[in-house]
Amino acid sequence: MIPFSLRLLLAGALVLLVIGGVADALSGYQISCGATSAKVAGNVTWVPDGAFINHVGKAAELTGSPGVMPMLSSLRYFPTADASSSSSAATTTKYCYVVPAAMHARYLVRTTYYYGGFDGGESPPVFDQIIDGTRWSAVDTAGSYARGLATYYEAVVEATGKELSVCLARNAATTAPGRSPFINALEVVPLEGSVYSAVNFTAYALSTIARHSFGYNGSIIGYPGDRFNRYWEPYSDGSIPVVESQASVATEAFWNKPPEAVFRRGLTASRDKSLDLQWPPAPLPAATYYLALYFQDNRGPSALSWRVFDVAVNGQPFFTGLNVSTAGSMVYGAQWPLSGQTRITLTPATGSPVGPLINAAELMMVVPLGGRTHPRDVIGLQELARGFTNPPPDWRGDPCLPKGNSWTGVTCNQDPLARVTGLNLTNFRVGGSISDNIANLTAISSIWLVGNNLTGPIPDMSLLHHLVSLHLEDNALTGSLPEPLGNLTRLEELFVQNNNLQGTIPSSISNRVMLDTGFRFQYTPGNNLS
Repeated sequence: MIPFSLRLLLAGALVLLVIGGVADALSGYQISCGATSAKVAGNVTWVPDGAFINHVGKAAELTGSPGVMPMLSSLRYFPTADASSSSSAATTTKYCYVVPAAMHARYLVRTTYYYGGFDGGESPPVFDQIIDGTRWSAVDTAGSYARGLATYYEAVVEATGKELSVCLARNAATTAPGRSPFINALEVVPLEGSVYSAVNFTAYALSTIARHSFGYNGSIIGYPGDRFNRYWEPYSDGSIPVVESQASVATEAFWNKPPEAVFRRGLTASRDKSLDLQWPPAPLPAATYYLALYFQDNRGPSALSWRVFDVAVNGQPFFTGLNVSTAGSMVYGAQWPLSGQTRITLTPATGSPVGPLINAAELMMVVPLGGRTHPRDVIGLQELARGFTNPPPDWRGDPCLPKGNSWTGVTCNQDPLARVTGLNLTNFRVGGSISDNIANLTAISSIWLVGNNLTGPIPDMSLLHHLVSLHLEDNALTGSLPEPLGNLTRLEELFVQNNNLQGTIPSSISNRVMLDTGFRFQYTPGNNLS
């Protein structure tokens, strides 16, 4: 994602969030990170983040940054060694906010960052942000912060399950030693089914590059003007004439549901003249993009209130013979290759009564999804985490992906639907019990839960046919040894010493000890097994 296009001026945010009525009807989740109580900015209530991050990390107030909007006046950061969490903090790879979601629903996700010198440094750290199993982008806010600006990043994704995770992670190449990822605000807003519906969200996400209202010179247009609180920034080219609309637009007819306010002004050219617009202002990296353009004839409704023109992007036909009336029009390309400077050209048709006009535009990079962990394994590990009293703090979000950001102690293969192949939480001081749902991990070959404070029985693992090594020693497990363990033909190591197990060693295990020279079984000392 391109940071240059995602700058949010703090003053702009002030105006953006206080316009409109007082009803707090914005759907989804508006989260103020590090906050201890709800914050109100204009007509939006921002809730504390503790429940969404499981109280991992540390909170900080930006007391030295006067004028910052309430939801940006605090932040949460994630130091390398966090005394508030388990001893595994030094090995944590990502920190995930998890919000409830509806399966296959589409969401607008926005993260906002304002450094404020919370850690005493002169410039903010660089780190990665992740949505579910996809590495979304780097977070590099230094340029904006030097100019007194906050930075926001925005994406559109589809939920693959009943939760959506937004994570921060150190990057070995770009995060300086001792620096901590941080975040000020997180928004997750559900979108209607028609919005950006031309995109295959089972394979791709959209990452916002630019969204502008042309000819508009006021503050950013957001909620309540935009029901989803998308930010439409003002944009004007001083060399192109600006016109005001004489008719309103029923935006319900548009798939993307743009706010009516973006049609109130536009850029135009005189009759028989082309309109040539360089937009967005900065060059683009070579990629595939979703491009949506919005138009309306600005005159009062009449039989002559129409205009016809061709639309080209970088000299390539985008739409031919577009007939724009006072009702407005939208054209889009869902898979449009772009690179470098981008130029939009509107060429009037012969006989068109007036010149071309454009009101607004959206540009989003089409981002291939990075895959996900098999749902069976996700359920198994989530239930394990619920059974533990203090699992590693990064046991949230996708367990395996993106590559390099799997959960602490979890090893996975590289299948399109990644499978868990190993679990090692040796000496992590994990308490609680081992969930029966460990049986969901049917591709696992190694389980090491050595040296923890686990209690309760050893669950049924008869479905773990790939299991080679099972180490449960040095805990406080009780009950008997399950008979099915001896029937796992690939099992070579079964270590359960220093627990509180009782009863008779199952014949399936004792027979393996006598007949299989490659089978290693250790149950003493510390148990009452015979």
